[in-house]
This record gives sequence, C-alpha cells and structure tokens, in this order.
Amino acid sequence: MTSASADSEQFDHNLCTRPHYFLFIILGVFTSISLCGLVGNVVVVWLLGFRMKQNPFTVYVLNLAIADLCLLLILLAGFIILMTSGQYCNLSDGLFLTIGFMALLFLFCYLAGMYLLTAMSVERCLAVWFPVWYRCHRPKHLSGALCGVLWALAALFLLLLFLTCAFTESCLEIFSVLNIVNFALFSFIPLLSNLALFIKLRCGSQRRHPGKLYVALLLSVIFLVIFGLPFTVSNFLPAFDAGFFSISCLLISLNSSINPVLYFLVGNCRQRRFQCSVKAAFQRLFEEEATSEERSQVPGDAVMETSV
Repeated sequence: MTSASADSEQFDHNLCTRPHYFLFIILGVFTSISLCGLVGNVVVVWLLGFRMKQNPFTVYVLNLAIADLCLLLILLAGFIILMTSGQYCNLSDGLFLTIGFMALLFLFCYLAGMYLLTAMSVERCLAVWFPVWYRCHRPKHLSGALCGVLWALAALFLLLLFLTCAFTESCLEIFSVLNIVNFALFSFIPLLSNLALFIKLRCGSQRRHPGKLYVALLLSVIFLVIFGLPFTVSNFLPAFDAGFFSISCLLISLNSSINPVLYFLVGNCRQRRFQCSVKAAFQRLFEEEATSEERSQVPGDAVMETSV
C-alpha cells in the first residue's frame, strides 16, 4: 500500500506538471487510432472466425486479432476514465486501483499478442527449413493448442509478477527487468527468424520470391519492434513521465491497429487499383497457405513448392 501510494503521488505530480492541452491532444489522436483499429480487428475476427475456412496460419491471426481488439478496448477505456473523471491531478485510491487492474489486463493482451507473433514466425521458419517434417509430421491441431498455451503463459507471467510485487518492495524494478527481458526475447526472436527465412529464400540454391504470408508477417514483426520499443525504454526512465508513457501507449495502439491494414494491402499487392473487397483480399492472403500445402502433398511435386 505504501508503494502504491508513492506511485500514485509520482503519477499525479508528473501528470499535473504537463500542460492539459498536451494530454487532450494525445487522447484525441489515440481515440481516432483506437476506433479505426477496433473496426479493423473486428473485421478480421468476423472474416476468419465465421466466413473463411480455417488453416494453421489463420488460427494464429485470429487469436492475434482478438488480443489486439481487447488491448485497444482496455487502453481506450483506461484513457477515457482517466481524462474524464476530473481526478487525474488527484487520483483516489479506488481510481488508482482501477487503473492498475486495467494495466494488468493491458499487459496480458500485449504479452499474448507478442507470444502469438513469435509462434507464427517460428512456424513459418520451420515450414521452410524443414518442409518434409512440416507436411508429414506436424500435429493437425498444433496451432490451436499452442495458442492456448501462449494465452496461459501470458497469464502465468502476470501472476508471477503480481505475487512478486505482493511480497517485495521493489515491484517497479522487477517489472522493468522482466519487461526488458520479455521484449528482447519475444520481439528479436521473430525478427531473427524472419531474417533467417529471408536469407534462405533469396540466397539459397533455389531462389524463390517470398509469399504474401511471409511479407505480412515480416511487416508485423518490424512494426512490433518499432512501436513496442518506446514502452520498453520507459522502464529505463528514473521517474514516471506521463507524457512519454502516453506516447508509448499511443504507439502500442497503433501497432495493434495496423495489422488489419497490412493484411488488406499485402492481399492486394498485385492489384494496380484497390477495388476488390476486404474478404477477397484476405482470401488471397490467408488461403494461399492452404492451397500451397495441398499442392505440395501431391506425389511428384517438388519440395520447393512449399508455401512461404
């Protein structure tokens, strides 16, 4: 309680020393981005969950869209509660606990999305480096089971953090270390695996052009590293800075909102004009995986036909 009270006082001081118009500008931009992201992720969930045939890759994308959708809802609700309560310069204990609980939910969705993107990257890499094993020995329901494990892993991370903070007085320091290690592992691992995949495709004995799935995944990983880095850097700051934290949350919301746009643009990358429907663009992107795998199972087909 003493630590929470001190954190609340530090939050109040840094927030109230910032001009009010600055935070309202951040809130306006953030709200616009979040609303667009909510619409985009709802479209992804609706199409992949109810309108299109499932394949291993769409299972990951569907779970990622759910994580991004929940993250945007939590961030938007937290910002609105904080700015419209009229108490952001004098947080009550109840409001501070509410914001803290929403912060835990935000971390849960943020970590789950990061883990899911890592799993997608590693599986794409395995499909290219070990195509025979991937086609013949990959468990049928691996994607669904692994998604459940990753959601549970994110919950376990938060549980350990909560128990650690409950029995120690160095909660912020422990959180900073864990957040930095977590970001380093689950952002650079997918980045390195995708770079290894690019080297395999472009510099191997049988050069191939990257498929649309690979392009969409690579762009998602790059944006994760760029937009997620400021949130991790904020842990190095000696004191809480409301302005920098607001900007880092803005970038995270942008990262959760940009994936549906990437899916649409990559699905239409060979069209001179974007006149097709969203569903058609998603089908070209996500059903490319299933079509390539079916062809690769036909006897006599070369291994090089495996989807990227």
